[in-house]
Amino acid sequence: MALVVSLASVALARAALIVSPRIFVVDASKVPTGIGYTLLLIAHIAAAVVGFAALFFTGFEASKARQGPRAKGADAVRRYFRPGVNWAARVLYLVPVLGFALLADSGGAFDLSDSFVLIGLVLWFAAIAIAEALVWPAEKRIQDVVASEWQASDAFTKDCNVVVVSTCVLAIIFVFALVIMFGKP
Repeated sequence: MALVVSLASVALARAALIVSPRIFVVDASKVPTGIGYTLLLIAHIAAAVVGFAALFFTGFEASKARQGPRAKGADAVRRYFRPGVNWAARVLYLVPVLGFALLADSGGAFDLSDSFVLIGLVLWFAAIAIAEALVWPAEKRIQDVVASEWQASDAFTKDCNVVVVSTCVLAIIFVFALVIMFGKP
């Protein structure tokens, strides 16, 4: 899984450089300064990192859960998939809120019509759609199985696979979003 994400990350970064060699050139006079903007930016980045990292670890633990209750690391899987909401992953909902706050505090340097903002919103909607439709429902079913008997079944394996594949796609979305946000094309 990590190899797939790493290869996809490298491919996306290279594609961004091939398509636009100046993608990482930003007009310094447009970049807002000030403590308020800086704190908002740090919070925005932290929300994205925490949310996506929590989703990535969900995929990592789901890949271990497929091995069953007697496998090495099964206790960690039980702890990770204890019943309840994965609130760390839900921090992802703060990303656009903080992004809009950044736009408002940018003093007109950035606005909703900027391509990096629009692309970022599309990527965020895609990530939330994948998390809401695939990852979190399957995660809940995995929690239910792991918290009770933890019997391997086709449905359980399918849920684990859905989470693993979906979180790999989310990792690629995250890397692409990083390229777009830092490059500001």
